[in-house]
Amino acid sequence: MNGQPQRQEEIIRIIALQAQNLPLLASGLWFHNDIRDNFYYASYLFAAAADAKLQAVLDHPADAKKRAEAVLAVVLKLQQTDPEQPLYGHFPLNLNPSPDQAHPHELPVELMGSLMAYFYSRYESQLNPGLQEGFESALGHIYRGGFYRKPLQLFNHHEAKYTAAKIIFGQRYEDRKLLEDGIYSLKLTMERVTTQGMPEYGALPWFWHWVQAFTSAWELTSEPAIKRQLADLLDDLWRERALFYLKGAWIGAHSRGWPHDAPADRNVLHDYVQFGDFPLGKVMPRTEYAGLLCYPAPEDARQRAMEREMPAEVRKQIIKTDTVEEIPLHSYVYVTKDYAAGGIWERVKEFDNEQIRWMVSFPVTAGPSVNQLYFFHPGEGCRKGDPRHQSEYAGVLYDKNRILTIFPVPADNPHQEVIGVLPLAEWVTGELGLFGQVQNSYVAILVKGRYTMDSREGYQEIRLLGEPAAAAVEVLGPEEASKLGINSLSALVERFRSASLVLESDTRQTGRLTYRGISNPDILELNVTGTGQAEARKNGEQIQYS
Repeated sequence: MNGQPQRQEEIIRIIALQAQNLPLLASGLWFHNDIRDNFYYASYLFAAAADAKLQAVLDHPADAKKRAEAVLAVVLKLQQTDPEQPLYGHFPLNLNPSPDQAHPHELPVELMGSLMAYFYSRYESQLNPGLQEGFESALGHIYRGGFYRKPLQLFNHHEAKYTAAKIIFGQRYEDRKLLEDGIYSLKLTMERVTTQGMPEYGALPWFWHWVQAFTSAWELTSEPAIKRQLADLLDDLWRERALFYLKGAWIGAHSRGWPHDAPADRNVLHDYVQFGDFPLGKVMPRTEYAGLLCYPAPEDARQRAMEREMPAEVRKQIIKTDTVEEIPLHSYVYVTKDYAAGGIWERVKEFDNEQIRWMVSFPVTAGPSVNQLYFFHPGEGCRKGDPRHQSEYAGVLYDKNRILTIFPVPADNPHQEVIGVLPLAEWVTGELGLFGQVQNSYVAILVKGRYTMDSREGYQEIRLLGEPAAAAVEVLGPEEASKLGINSLSALVERFRSASLVLESDTRQTGRLTYRGISNPDILELNVTGTGQAEARKNGEQIQYS
């Protein structure tokens, strides 16, 4: 036993208590911003009321069960049940100002449909007759609506959910043709992710949609051969997670993410259930089904994720599909037991530009501070207080615990300042840069340009201006620092007086950055040309990405 069932019970208990105490709106729901939250919270409340061990935490288990059933009934009634209407079988997403006026939306049924099938299979005998009939009807409409009847093209989280749904509904309704389509799609998906990588690298929370959809299919399948194939894919998904895991943090580059994914890892429930090696915070921005579904990760993945005594470099090539073009990308992360540093070498366009090119990650804590550190130039979609949307104006170099970056921003760009995100800590500032201790690690940030520091919720914001601006980040774990005689911030600052950061630049869009740090004698050099191309060198030799 590794504590997974106990951690799931903990999550069920916490969310069920929240649901029990939430006031219902006039519509009979708790939330109007997203129909899915009503389904998730009602599922947890029902699960607690139906479990003899968890009933004791509820004030009145029988009343809680009725309330959960009532909310589930309202959710089901909002489904589009007319086959002649667009989006037949779908549910609305945003219910404001009135659920009765809300139009069907493509997104909710993608994941919620598979989770509904799982919930009904698990609790059918404990539901009241009316709700049993409601689920039978709703699942039938989902099946006949056929949102999943689409070909594989991009191998993204949408298509992963289509594949899982084909298997779930093909078996449920004994539709062999649909099931065979699902099996074939599963085979293609497995081949794609194991040979070319996941094109949505570090994409949260959509990676968890993969996990939940395929875990639902694994739980519901009755054919041993299909169950083995699903297990193989889930094993691979958890091995992917383990590569980029550090005590609740998703390390390395993020191709997409929501505000609760950066600059702090808050979407951690599935990690908490699986690994449990970090404290569970009070904020749970995406409950989904972490407490109700768990496919145990293979032991090699668990060991890789949790045994970080020896530092490791993770290198992966990913094939990004953009319409008909396939773009090779190269990911790099250096991970230790105290921190991780790295990102993606190339910059590509991402959906909604919700990307983060690189970061230094620290373990997740229950405190108010963020656990990510990075610099970026604001790009399309960037708004104040939303540090995710980055422009193409950045050259990068990754080498273990050191990251170099230059920002060749054109003079006519409306955003001239580069933004830095720093966890809450004691930071010593000066002309050379910034020095701080984040958790167990020491961080030195040498900069080129003028900067100011402001406080934000959970982090310190740096605003850096240069022609071009540039930065070098070097991170030292406690053992690394001790070997260098560093046991305090003042010692860190003193030690870095011997470091060197030189920027040679003729224009805003060209520059050569040379760095010599203190933990490694190698000289790093980053060149950015007028064409926007960057070249990284170590001791004069070009760095190979793969």
